[in-house]
Amino acid sequence: MTHEMKLQPTYYNFILNGTKRIEIRLFDEKRQQIKIGDTIKFLKVPDFNESFSVKVVGLLRYNTFEDMFKDFDISILSDKSMTKEELIDVLEHFYTKQEQEQEQYGVLGIRIELL
Repeated sequence: MTHEMKLQPTYYNFILNGTKRIEIRLFDEKRQQIKIGDTIKFLKVPDFNESFSVKVVGLLRYNTFEDMFKDFDISILSDKSMTKEELIDVLEHFYTKQEQEQEQYGVLGIRIELL
């Protein structure tokens, strides 16, 4: 199955250059459909005129983003140019009700490989 997800330019480039190998999302209804072996097509915001595809090679479930960050270095969650605190701030921007949503759904780390 192929899934589509939107990505900000910075994180889009981190995946393309090989540093970001785990995509972080809420484990909401949409992400609950993802299975190992599926394909994800990432669309670069804001214009969605650039894209690439990855293969899902692993799925990691956690209660919170911070729990996930205890197990993985920033260099594979984003890029070593960022700190974990900066990435948490970015996630809070996208998930404005972060604590409630994390409590409701949990979070998902999607291990990916470029196709």
